[in-house]
Amino acid sequence: MSVPYETAAYEPAESPESPEEHLARLLGRALNSFELPDEVIRRLDCALAHDSSLHSAHHSAGLHRETYRHTWLLADGSAVTLWELAHNTTPGGAPEHEVYADEEELGAATARLGLAPDAPELELPAPIRLWAVPTPRHVFVSGDCADHVRRLLRRAENPDRPDARTAALLATATAHEITQAFGRPGRVGRAGVSYVLYEHAFLLPDGSEASLWEVEHTATPDGRHMCEVYTSEEAARSAMERRAARQG
Repeated sequence: MSVPYETAAYEPAESPESPEEHLARLLGRALNSFELPDEVIRRLDCALAHDSSLHSAHHSAGLHRETYRHTWLLADGSAVTLWELAHNTTPGGAPEHEVYADEEELGAATARLGLAPDAPELELPAPIRLWAVPTPRHVFVSGDCADHVRRLLRRAENPDRPDARTAALLATATAHEITQAFGRPGRVGRAGVSYVLYEHAFLLPDGSEASLWEVEHTATPDGRHMCEVYTSEEAARSAMERRAARQG
C-alpha cells in the first residue's frame, strides 16, 4: 500500500545541506556506494544544487520499501540522478539503503525484495535548493604529520604503495585530516567482503594539498583486515574493484 511522505523511512536534514554534503550523506548510508561508477562521482563534484523526492513506496506485513530520487544540477547545465532504495529485510527491522545510477538496476534490486511489483508511484517534487558558497573540502588540524605518514605507510601491504619520495614530501606537511570516503563499508560479492576507503589529506608548507588513499578490507584468505595505500583515489578504487571481481 502507499504511505504518506511523512511516514517514510527517509529523514530530511534538519538544516539545508550543500550538494556536496547531501551526496556524502547519501553515499554514507548506502551499503553499495562503492559500486557507483567513478565517472558519476566525478561529475557530481561540480554540482551547484540538488533536489530530492520520494518516488514510490510500499508497506506490507511489517516489510517496507521506499524509493527516492536525488538529482543534482551541474555547472554545465546538465543533471545527474541517483536512485536510493530503502528497505528492511525482516518485519519491523532497521532499514538498509542502496543507491543506483541506473534506473534499470534499481528496478532489478527492487524486484529482488519480493514485495508487490505494482506499488503506487508517487511524484513529490521539492524546490531546488541553491548555495552560493560551497563548504571547504578539508578541515585540517595540526599534528605530527611525519609520524602519521610513517605509521600509515608501515601498515600498507601493497607492493605499489607510495615511494620514499612521496613520503618525504608529505612528512613536511604542517597539518592533516583523515576522512572516511562515503561513510561505512560496502558489502561486495557473494563472500560479503567489506571495504573502507579513507582519504589522508595533507596541507603542505606552500599552501597546496596532497592526499594518500587508504583501502582497508577483508579480501584475504583468512578474512583478516588488510591495509593498502595509494597516491590517488582512482588507483585505490581500481584496486577495490579488482579484488571485488576476484571475490565473485
